[in-house]
Amino acid sequence: MKEPLVPVVPMSHTAHIRSHRKPRRNAQTTMAMRAGVAGGVLGTLAVAGASASAVAAEPVTQTLELPALTADLSTQVAQSAEATQQAAANYQLQAERDAAAAKAAKEAKADLTEAKEKAEAKKKAAEEARKAAAERATRDAERATLTADSGTTTTAATTATASAATASAPAGGSVATVVSFLKAQVGDAYVMGATGPNAWDCSSLVQAAFRQVGVDLPRVSQDQSTVGTDVSLSNLQVGDILYWGGKGSAYHTGVYIGDGQYLDAANPSKGVVIQDLSGYPASGAVRVL
Repeated sequence: MKEPLVPVVPMSHTAHIRSHRKPRRNAQTTMAMRAGVAGGVLGTLAVAGASASAVAAEPVTQTLELPALTADLSTQVAQSAEATQQAAANYQLQAERDAAAAKAAKEAKADLTEAKEKAEAKKKAAEEARKAAAERATRDAERATLTADSGTTTTAATTATASAATASAPAGGSVATVVSFLKAQVGDAYVMGATGPNAWDCSSLVQAAFRQVGVDLPRVSQDQSTVGTDVSLSNLQVGDILYWGGKGSAYHTGVYIGDGQYLDAANPSKGVVIQDLSGYPASGAVRVL
């Protein structure tokens, strides 16, 4: 069967090429596009200007980044702090040691001074004891001689002692015994409240002397000034008791031994001594023998 014939229509030689021309736009569309482009450009410029102003207004600063605290640095800081504390502790300990050493040195010096003083005092006491022992031995010898002489009336010593007493002195032998006892104590110490045999106060010496002949006197000066018979200082006899101060309120006593002298336990600096009555006149006197 034969195919149907298609009619052939003559065409232009450029009909198969598409047109390169852009489609025409109307006037309104063109104006709108131009207005949009202009607005975009103006907006961009405004944003850019604002950004520039903002950047210009803000000061430019530089930020430094601190180093990170590492484990090694932390250890070094801790070690440094520990070393500082240890040094401070060492300084304090040294200061305490220095103070202790200074205190110990001061105490040692004080101890040494005290030891020296004690040694000197001990040496002085030993020397005084030696002298006292020698004097005591001498007095003991004198007392033995006096005792022997008192039993032998024909000896020269007894004669000399008897002549020392005045003719008016009662009981001459008794007075001589009192005076002999008193002279044997010369050199003994004066100690308040002491009653012999090597240390006396004024009234205890007077009491002990008269006890040798059986006369019992009161212990204190005030009472001794009230016993016996009152005598004037211009009519004194050997063996009279002298007192200083008021009668009944005397503060010191001694014994008259003739020739304007008296014997007493004077004071701590003199001890038992013989003194001139003119140098320290008595207030009054009493006679008990």
